[in-house]
Amino acid sequence: MTPPSAWDAGAFRSSVQSVLDGVVAERAAVLEPLGPDAALLLDGARAAVGGGKRLRASFCWWGFRAVRPEVPDEEALLRAAAALELLHASALVHDDFLDASDTRRGRPATHRSFERLHRDRGWVGRPELYGAGAAILLGDLLLCWSDELLRRCGLPAPAVEAAMRFFDTTRTEVIAGQFLDLSVQARAESDVEQAMRVLRYKSAKYSIERPLHVGAALAGASGSMLGSLTGFGLPLGEAFQLRDDLLGVYGDPAVTGKPAGDDLTEGKRTVLVALALRAAPRDEAALLDRSLGAPLDEAQVQRLRQVIDDCGARADVERRIDALTGRALEALAGAPVSGVAREALRRLAEAATHRAG
Repeated sequence: MTPPSAWDAGAFRSSVQSVLDGVVAERAAVLEPLGPDAALLLDGARAAVGGGKRLRASFCWWGFRAVRPEVPDEEALLRAAAALELLHASALVHDDFLDASDTRRGRPATHRSFERLHRDRGWVGRPELYGAGAAILLGDLLLCWSDELLRRCGLPAPAVEAAMRFFDTTRTEVIAGQFLDLSVQARAESDVEQAMRVLRYKSAKYSIERPLHVGAALAGASGSMLGSLTGFGLPLGEAFQLRDDLLGVYGDPAVTGKPAGDDLTEGKRTVLVALALRAAPRDEAALLDRSLGAPLDEAQVQRLRQVIDDCGARADVERRIDALTGRALEALAGAPVSGVAREALRRLAEAATHRAG
């Protein structure tokens, strides 16, 4: 389970997966007396925690090593880092339901999977309501497990208490960010500043800045060190999510595990979309606006991509990604972090902002 001393991203991902699989196995023993219905919930949990790039766990790990280059208890730190992946899994289950997404990582989204189960077994009631309820409850369960895993990771209690303060803040920010997004979609608002606010709290902070804070707090970081990590992590998190917004429109389904133009069919009012609506000619902006959230075939998705390209919105987002990444790397260069951590964080920044899925 323990990753090698020399950083190996693939080995680290495998180690995190082992921890997550172990968490589900431990909880299976607790839930066994509840009978076969609990087994369905556990199957959903296994699917939800499988796969992924494990960036949040990686930033937590290197947040610790930015302060303390040597890790006295790698098993315990690995469990703490994996807690952030349980938080992420919870957020994805809820997010897919809120966005009415059909797929996640090439598989049916949790609510769709339970909906199909209900339908296949011929149960009474509405399958979509069963799927919705199951997704809400599974997301809540994963959120509970994330808290348990960090609190019981095995690191000294004062360090865990310091990290929990950031973890608590993270969960509040993510949930509030989700509600901001829900409200923006309901009002059909496409304001760039508002979209950036949603991006920052729904994804950017909990993807990079807060995992760095959790790891650093576990290592006993000072306030100035935490501030230095914010200077690196927050702009990098925003660049990361802007890249995700581009992939939601232009990504290859074989790599992203999502249908082509998924953000368009889901009607997401991202920074990319807000920029396009502001810059496109009136008739093309109107086409994009009324197409958001509608069923779209491949030709229609391609037409909307062309609208976004032609008005310069895609290029604008690329420039923003470059500028934010540059700001993050400049902050990293001046941060008082260990040399081994500086190089690892630089590589993680590259992986976060130049990815195909």
